[in-house]
Amino acid sequence: MALDKPYLDVPGTTIFDADQSRKGYWLNQFCMSLMKAENRTRFKADEGAYLAEWPMTDEQKAAVKARDLNWMMRTGGNIYFLSKLGATDGLSFQQMAGSMTGMTEEDYRAMMVGGGRKPDGNRYVGEDGDAQGPMAMSTAWEEWQEAQAQHALAEAIEQAEGTQPEGRATITASVYTSHVPAIGVAVDQGKTEEPYWKPLFDGYQPSKEWMKENTPDVIFLVYNDHATSFDLGVIPTFAIGTAAEFEPADEGYGARPVPKVKGDPELAAHIAQSVIQQDFDLTIVNDLKVDHGLTVPLSLMFGQPENWPCKVIPFHVNVVQYPVPSGQRCFALGQAIRKAIESYDKPIKVQIWGTGGMSHQLQGPRAGLINKEWDNRFLDRLVAEPAELAKVPHIEYVREAGSEGIELVMWLIARGAMSDVAGSGKAPKLAHRFFHVPASNTAVGHLILENQ
Repeated sequence: MALDKPYLDVPGTTIFDADQSRKGYWLNQFCMSLMKAENRTRFKADEGAYLAEWPMTDEQKAAVKARDLNWMMRTGGNIYFLSKLGATDGLSFQQMAGSMTGMTEEDYRAMMVGGGRKPDGNRYVGEDGDAQGPMAMSTAWEEWQEAQAQHALAEAIEQAEGTQPEGRATITASVYTSHVPAIGVAVDQGKTEEPYWKPLFDGYQPSKEWMKENTPDVIFLVYNDHATSFDLGVIPTFAIGTAAEFEPADEGYGARPVPKVKGDPELAAHIAQSVIQQDFDLTIVNDLKVDHGLTVPLSLMFGQPENWPCKVIPFHVNVVQYPVPSGQRCFALGQAIRKAIESYDKPIKVQIWGTGGMSHQLQGPRAGLINKEWDNRFLDRLVAEPAELAKVPHIEYVREAGSEGIELVMWLIARGAMSDVAGSGKAPKLAHRFFHVPASNTAVGHLILENQ
């Protein structure tokens, strides 16, 4: 990955970054389970049976059984989580730390009494320091490595020679759409041809045809959670889903009968690391259920397939509780996301979707507010002058587009990711535009912009 990771050159150190978090999610969750006494009892009674309950890799389970902390960290473990396993075994933090150094417990304690390990010679790989060289690993790890080497050799012999295609990820298009929950109900209950709904779904038919010819490898989908996965206990401003799959959420009426959403953990972790290094604070979410904000746009663009035809990275934006991020902040975040995606060293096609809105108000005596003129002017400006549109203050969204019209700032993330914004690309091609009123309580807007 084309990311700045200077910490890879620090000897005897495994930094827990987004990639490590992705790899180690279930290992670390297993460790957290040991905070409950009943789980510690079950684990001690039958380690194999308890580990079988967790979807860890075989290697992670082998590392746990070997109690090899360095090995566990190589597979994504974090020392703060792994300490729960050590505590279950009755070990102190000092005993655990000593086990990772190749020193005896007595020698490690003597070193600490003497003032600890010196940084001299241990700042960079290759210096003449006592933390240089391989980490202390168990016999079980050595046996595992040998088995893996033999397996890799056998696979190499069986496979035909070939090379991985070179290139980087590209953003091919951006898609903008409302995500009204009633649209999902209409799809799920077979009401798309009813007089109320037919004009709306007819407006998306060109988009479905376009998508057949332009299906990406991955969709980066910007949406807002509707008090489903994020309640008032935790309210992240920006959150990226880094799991391998995401279950449709039960929002009170039962989960939508749609396929599971398949994620792209590797690309998601890459984006998270890159964007955070660009000074945007993201919450990384490895366990996430997705609601209508994400699944309705997929239904509008793909219909009712047995499986979604591409991977999806969910990206949540808080537009429920103030303060919400400004349009300017969202626009700049889109630029950071574009930079992250274009630095990913796999030749895949990515679309970025901005969802939510348009004008609508769901609460109070002003409920039902729709502003067609403002909505269509927003669409005009989103295409022609996005940087100026990004300067619109929160209060204008509230006054003109309703209290929930603020969701439109999420469209600016997708628009900020287009190549013309960076000054290096042509103006995008407008592939389709559609506007409809009403869908339940909401004005529906839709755009497809292709990078040129």
